Amino acid sequence: MLTSFSTALSALDATITAIDVVGNNLANLNTPGFKTSVVAFHDLVTQSLGAQGETQVGFGVGRPITMREFSQGAIQTTSGPLDAAIQGDGFFIVRDNAGATDYTRGGNLKVDKEGKLTTSTGERLQGWTNTSTTAPLDTNAPIGDIVLPVGTLKPPIATTNVSIDMNLNAAAVKDDKFSRTLSVYDSLGNAHTLNFDFVKTANANEWSYSISVPNSEVKTAMTPLAGKLTFDSSGNLTSPAATDAAPQITIAGLTDGAADIKLDWSVWNGATSRITQFSQKSAVSANTQDGAAPASLLSVGVADGGRVVAKYSSGEQIVVGQLAMAMIRNPDSLIAIGNNNYGLSARTALPAIGLPDSGGRGTILGGAVEASTVDIAKEFTNLIVLQRAYQANSKVVTTVDQISQDTISLKQ
Repeated sequence: MLTSFSTALSALDATITAIDVVGNNLANLNTPGFKTSVVAFHDLVTQSLGAQGETQVGFGVGRPITMREFSQGAIQTTSGPLDAAIQGDGFFIVRDNAGATDYTRGGNLKVDKEGKLTTSTGERLQGWTNTSTTAPLDTNAPIGDIVLPVGTLKPPIATTNVSIDMNLNAAAVKDDKFSRTLSVYDSLGNAHTLNFDFVKTANANEWSYSISVPNSEVKTAMTPLAGKLTFDSSGNLTSPAATDAAPQITIAGLTDGAADIKLDWSVWNGATSRITQFSQKSAVSANTQDGAAPASLLSVGVADGGRVVAKYSSGEQIVVGQLAMAMIRNPDSLIAIGNNNYGLSARTALPAIGLPDSGGRGTILGGAVEASTVDIAKEFTNLIVLQRAYQANSKVVTTVDQISQDTISLKQ
């Protein structure tokens, strides 16, 4: 009879624990990246009665084991430029104020006063930061805090290389002229107009060229860079040849006080000439230069793939950071430590850190967050079932109590 009491009480205790789990799930119905927890009940050791153990009486139910289900949540598009969602397996890596490394699926990101990318609760996102405006991001380096160039001015880049893809009309006659201009930048970020003049010579398949800047942009009139372009009978460039050094343009004595501009004119793109002579109107199809004016930062956002992109007033977009991801083989062993974060337990496999969409890691979607995996209908159903279980075991307690009273009254 006393066993009945303890059995029913264990069921009441286990049911309360399960109701607590359901309550926590429902409380986090709208928490981004939250993963639903479920409970697993298990019975206690069974007492065998009788010589052959033909009668077995259990001692009730043990404290439920709580397990977190790391299933994929719905991806919800947001208006936050720094929001990010993980599609697939893996976690964002964060570092808290104490320096501990945690893991999260929450993607509501922001920037703190130091320009560091953080979660909504202040943990610092880990990844790679690009401090150069010209060199590519090095993702082979150790991960660290992602520092954004908040409020910074992008310095100018002096032009060192120019190219023009064009056709010169094979039907042109002597002294026919074709001209085009191209803006280049000096070390101070000021633009200068580079004039390209092409004149058909008396020789077949030959053009002369002259490259200069307006006299107003230099202290002393520039001596133009001059030379000749020759083509074969098929309209292909033969001189300068692909093996020749690129023609060099020097603009000295700029009136704005900037350093002299030294340019390479890329006439060839590898083994393919950028200039042809066919029987079509002379025209430019493309032109490039590798300089840039100074520009102010307009915005920073997380793009697909976890790239952190800065947009400048010049229209240029530069990858200034990259989010790292961790792959954990047994995520159900993680310990929830609050703020949407998880810590490693003694049973957790060593996280594998790398780029998104590699090594079994999922991809990162910018401008979105992963919704909670809590199913309100399922949780309400669980709540009703647990309520009925509690009521049933409460009835066992009252019944056993009544039987005990009846037994005691037999003495009288």
